[in-house]
Amino acid sequence: MTSDFVIAVLATAIVAGTPLLYAALGEIMAERSGILNLGVEGMMLVGAVSGFIVAVATGDPWLGVVTAMCAGGAMACIHAFLTVTMKANQVVSGLALTLFGTGLSAFLGKPYIGIPLKEPLRAVHLPVLADIPVVGPIFFQHDALVLLSFLLAPALWFYIYRTRAGLNLRAVGENPAAADSLGVNVFRSRYGYVILGGMLAGIGGAYLSLVYVPAWMENMVAGRGWIAVALVIFATWNPLNAMLGAYIFGGVDALGFRLQALDVAVSPYFLKMLPYLFTVGVLILVTRKNTLNRIGAPGALGEPYDREER
Repeated sequence: MTSDFVIAVLATAIVAGTPLLYAALGEIMAERSGILNLGVEGMMLVGAVSGFIVAVATGDPWLGVVTAMCAGGAMACIHAFLTVTMKANQVVSGLALTLFGTGLSAFLGKPYIGIPLKEPLRAVHLPVLADIPVVGPIFFQHDALVLLSFLLAPALWFYIYRTRAGLNLRAVGENPAAADSLGVNVFRSRYGYVILGGMLAGIGGAYLSLVYVPAWMENMVAGRGWIAVALVIFATWNPLNAMLGAYIFGGVDALGFRLQALDVAVSPYFLKMLPYLFTVGVLILVTRKNTLNRIGAPGALGEPYDREER
């Protein structure tokens, strides 16, 4: 029974951590280019509601995922225009994006509250891997979005650290003037990676409404966007570290439900509070520039770039 409990907690941790992982990976790509996006919460909410609406209307959850990805990218495009083209304050723009996304998702989703999703994404059975004792139930008895995330995090790590395009990405985030002088289009790069980050955040939101719940509830992201932002710092802007951190956060969430089911004398509210306490602690580090430099933050993070000033 103890082994079954551990396996169930670990399997649930991966499911609960998947939306965080998608959002954090998207934020890593944006911040690696030098753009801080605090609008992750809003992008996830818009992705969740748009994906759910399309999935209900068409009966195709994958079409909902694609719609959520496009909706998150459209939201991120607003942030890219304000911060890259208009050189607006990135913190203010991100916060405005979260407020806008929260209100827009509540407005669009109001008619869909209480409507069940008839065709959520189902678990995919991998013939050999799923049958491996212990490892199979934990890692390989999940839906396709979870399995895709297993490939996405290492792929982004390889892209960032082992390809020329990844080197250009890091250069844009560290010293955009130097990258520009070497022929890298800083503005196009920042636009592209911010929009990519929004698309991944949209998928993270869609995972909540199409798999994790599956239903639409107002403000259903419940702070996960802020946890994803903190997770980027915790992961030191490394996709593989973000993968581990997302599952740690998911494990805390899963443990609360499991302990409550076993009538253990630990308040589930206390366990659910821990990720948010950690988020507050990590975000406090943002105010300490020397700390960010020490843990490897991109040198130009949060700073607009003007070619005329280089």
